[in-house]
Amino acid sequence: MKRRMINSLLGVVLVVVAVFCVPLALVEKQSIVNNAQNRVDAAAVRLLGLVETRLAADEPVTGERIGSGVVEGDYAEITVPGQALVTIGQRPTGAHLLTATETGPHGETVTVEQSSRDVDRDTANMLLLLGLVALLAVLAAVALALWQARRLTRPLIDLAETAERLGSGDPRPRDRRYGVPELDRVAEVLDASAERIGRMLTAERRLAADASHQLRTPLTALSMRLEEITALAHQPETVREEATIALQQVERLTDVVQRLLTNQRDTHGPTATRGFDLDEVIKQQVGEWSATLRGRGRRLVTEGLSHVTATGTPGTVSQVLATLIENSLMHGGGTVTVRVRPSGSSVVVEVQDEGAGVPAELGNRVFERTVSGRNSTGIGLAVARDLAEADGGRLELLSLKPPVFALFLPRTADDQRGSLARGGGAAEE
Repeated sequence: MKRRMINSLLGVVLVVVAVFCVPLALVEKQSIVNNAQNRVDAAAVRLLGLVETRLAADEPVTGERIGSGVVEGDYAEITVPGQALVTIGQRPTGAHLLTATETGPHGETVTVEQSSRDVDRDTANMLLLLGLVALLAVLAAVALALWQARRLTRPLIDLAETAERLGSGDPRPRDRRYGVPELDRVAEVLDASAERIGRMLTAERRLAADASHQLRTPLTALSMRLEEITALAHQPETVREEATIALQQVERLTDVVQRLLTNQRDTHGPTATRGFDLDEVIKQQVGEWSATLRGRGRRLVTEGLSHVTATGTPGTVSQVLATLIENSLMHGGGTVTVRVRPSGSSVVVEVQDEGAGVPAELGNRVFERTVSGRNSTGIGLAVARDLAEADGGRLELLSLKPPVFALFLPRTADDQRGSLARGGGAAEE
């Protein structure tokens, strides 16, 4: 491509040089010849005037008397009736001479001849100058062609490398522009494609990480329930009850998987619009985690409002609360309190424990992925916040010590109107 561009531009310049320089050389040559001929004609007229002046004064016409009227290098012949031929200067030699003849009123004739050497010299200088100009134009065209070729081929090479990087799985945009609108447009499209591919790869990686982490909690609870079934096999009613709970865990596990997949595909924001009984979700979580906390010498208690109807998805809220309770189990200490309280048009579910709390240097960074103060994966709280936001709520850290995590959920209109008529209580498991 570079060679074709150079050849094309050089060809255009050569055509332009030929079209303009050849006619210009012909015109300039003719101008030089005409100027030289005009000088000879002027010399003949001037010399004839001198001759007529001499004749009018009855003075003899001789070469010594009027020779000063001839330009140096010219040859002149003067013919006067009744007198001998008068010559001035040395007759020039050559095939091409510049000649001018003038005749006076008394029959006198003046002929001036000049060599064409000066014309040839001026013509050669003019052609040399035009040749130099043409050569400089060609050299400038070659330099311009090389620069333009590099200017256009380098972006193409960069774009090819960008496309190759995208094909090899490196979706980082390069954000390079080249000052050429068409090439810049291609670069913008490639950068946009790189960003889309990067988001897709990130979403896939997050889906794998989220799924692996979120499946762990319900599987752990399911495992504990199955262990209790094994330990209580001699009690049929208990076995049936525990089996029912195990089936509920499986259903919840299925709901979590479906929710994760839906969150990866849904790009239009929260979709939760129906109300649900928040008490049922909290009761379910208390039932799941109380035995584990008792096994570690700790308690799980509930406080605050009851009979609250929130807007959202029960499975998502269960998963968020399970993550918060598990976080208190793994990193906190003492009693774990699940508190429900109103907050304007929202209901807040707080999970608090009596442990050391969140390190001050972490703060709200605990919701960032891979950020953890206890050598854990750093995924759980980040996933919980994503799930809460996808369900129309939000998850916040209200206090570092004692650690208080709060899940804000929208309340239904009926629940807001009836909140003044309800009171709060406390329960312990």
